[in-house]
Amino acid sequence: MNSNVSSSTGTDLDPQNLPAHIAVIMDGNGRWAKKRFLNRIKGHEKGSETVRTVVRTCREIGIRVLTLYAFSTENWQRPRSEIIALMALLKKFLISERKEMLDNNIRLNAIGQIERLPEDVRQELHRSIRLTEKNSGMILNLALSYGGRAEIVKAVKEIAQDIKTGHIDADSITPDLISKHLYTQEMPDPDLLIRTSGEMRISNFLLWQIAYTEICVTDTLWPDFGKDELLQILKNYQKRERRFGKVET
Repeated sequence: MNSNVSSSTGTDLDPQNLPAHIAVIMDGNGRWAKKRFLNRIKGHEKGSETVRTVVRTCREIGIRVLTLYAFSTENWQRPRSEIIALMALLKKFLISERKEMLDNNIRLNAIGQIERLPEDVRQELHRSIRLTEKNSGMILNLALSYGGRAEIVKAVKEIAQDIKTGHIDADSITPDLISKHLYTQEMPDPDLLIRTSGEMRISNFLLWQIAYTEICVTDTLWPDFGKDELLQILKNYQKRERRFGKVET
């Protein structure tokens, strides 16, 4: 972890009290565009610039895992023209950011129903994952075609199959076992969840994993979210007392 957080960011952050895993619901691209009488896709394009800023900042200060809610299972219900544009933007991002991920020791990972993505997008995604698989500085975890309920259903089906085939029995089912069947099985649960645009809901995101996650909701629309606000949120996070259901001693 970066021991020079204060000097590198200009903010007094305790390097020993940073979240290991930050999850972000990136909301507000459409409203940002609408306020400016622009096409919704312009909002998504501007939002991709924010992604770059947030990834760089997290890498600089030593965050181990950053999970970005990029496309949900429910987003497939959006107008076909918007889905096509979003997939094209995702493909462009995967190609354009590949060098930066390699240069900055960032490993790309993806969670969700990846098989539902267009073939050309899947190819670029798998290429970036393969090229960065040995990087150890930070995991950039993209939630793509992701839904928390679908993830839990997947885990239940896998466990049920293991019981059916006799590999385990029902008494073997524990929270740890369930976690091992989730997309995030090799990652710590998020310490901090950030949602932009002021909406007070989880939106089917990491439902199992955020049981004791600290939550921050900001009214800022995602395209306007930046380094300074992220650092301020982290300063506020460091003032919180995380008891995990226990009483203060």
